[in-house]
Amino acid sequence: MADSHSISSAELDLGSVARIISSNMPLSLSQDALRRITECREYLDRRMAASDEPLYGINTGFGSLYDRRISGEDLGALQKNLVMSHACGMGEEVPGVMVRLMLLLKIQSLSFGHSGVQLSTVERLVDFFNNDILPVIYQQGSLGASGDLAPLAHLSLPLMGMGEVLYRGKKRRSSEILKKHNWEPLRLQSKEGLALLNGTQFMTACGIHACIEAAAIMQKADIIGAISLDAFDGRWEAFDELVHRVRPHPGQLETAGRILRILEGSEITKRTKTHIQDPYSFRCMPQVHGASRDALNYVISVFEREMNSVTDNPTVFPREDRVISAGNFHGQPLALALDHLCIAVSEMASISERRIYRLLSGKRGLPLFLVANPGLNSGFMIPQYTAASIVSQNKQLCTPASVDTIESSQGQEDHVSMGANAATKALKVIENTRKVLAIELYNAVQALEFRRPARSSSFIENIVDSYRKKVPFIKNDKVMFEDMNESLEFFKTMDAGIP
Repeated sequence: MADSHSISSAELDLGSVARIISSNMPLSLSQDALRRITECREYLDRRMAASDEPLYGINTGFGSLYDRRISGEDLGALQKNLVMSHACGMGEEVPGVMVRLMLLLKIQSLSFGHSGVQLSTVERLVDFFNNDILPVIYQQGSLGASGDLAPLAHLSLPLMGMGEVLYRGKKRRSSEILKKHNWEPLRLQSKEGLALLNGTQFMTACGIHACIEAAAIMQKADIIGAISLDAFDGRWEAFDELVHRVRPHPGQLETAGRILRILEGSEITKRTKTHIQDPYSFRCMPQVHGASRDALNYVISVFEREMNSVTDNPTVFPREDRVISAGNFHGQPLALALDHLCIAVSEMASISERRIYRLLSGKRGLPLFLVANPGLNSGFMIPQYTAASIVSQNKQLCTPASVDTIESSQGQEDHVSMGANAATKALKVIENTRKVLAIELYNAVQALEFRRPARSSSFIENIVDSYRKKVPFIKNDKVMFEDMNESLEFFKTMDAGIP
């Protein structure tokens, strides 16, 4: 197992989170984190003992029941009831990688010492993470405003011996797994259920995963777009740095430079062209891919800030002797960013589908539908239909979730972010975009064969050689969906590094 990551005052970033998750790095709590958590809990206990003042969710009911006082002997039951009653998720299960992210993010948030939880509660979350005990959580149920209440309730149930977990590839009752590890179910104290359930960890986990996947897609889209450009006998001048220095959007500059490096040494790119310029889907890759890249960088900045934030309520400030009821659980910053990411990734699929369409047009020396005998053969006609269908679905999914709100809790929660819905549809758009780019790769490598004996760059030819070990050249019509799935698998594992 890899070296452990110590939860401390140091901030997480996208790279460190990716390393922790991908390498199964165990977690530990630093001395600083141990001190902060303990001091906050001790302060809250002293505050509760010294006064009977109403503190929201600590000795009162929740939501619109905030004015109902709870007796001291019932404070533990109040927190347990909260977790049980809020575990109302439905739909598909959250994938394991995102459950691990949720555990990491909840530990990080609680470790700042502003949540009032017991040290044993945070340590149990660490135990779950380190032993790959993943609570079964469902994707539907969060309004993204009082935090991700339903998903986080399902995350928390197993701490108390309720609900289900995924353990060593099998779904098990959490009570069995606690017994297996000789762990007693947690007995929540005042404020703890609220601290566990209030928070943005489902939205944030989805967003982090989406950012990591989107970054990989954008790197690969440049490569596939460059293959299509050569296959279409496209011109290189539109990628000249001189053009982009006078409109210096960072993503635009980066994309143009990357594509030129990918094409370096190509015989096809450098030969004399009879056409003066290319269609926008080729010529404007720096502007379109680059704008999506800039959007992604903005979204990453939002999520890196969020993963280092305290997002439960009330917020406890021991040194200032304050317990403040506020709204850090509201997911609006994330919802807006996720909607932005949805659009940015969708555009990568949209421009990809247009390049597919152009490759089939029978122009610039390419045969109609990329087969030598069109008419008898339909060739690559229908893969473009599939890409068009997926792109259309993406457009529907890009309707922003963040513009919607539905009042809940008898009007107390009268504006919600719908950030969880923004998160799940962003993940669907990412999945769809991978498929469209895999179809483009299928078409582009086929089209490149009609340029022989001319060669593309050594970088592209190496990719084509690897691709051809999985997906053959198409001479006559065949069942194509198997090749398309092979192309998708190749896309997922292809190296996006360039010289």
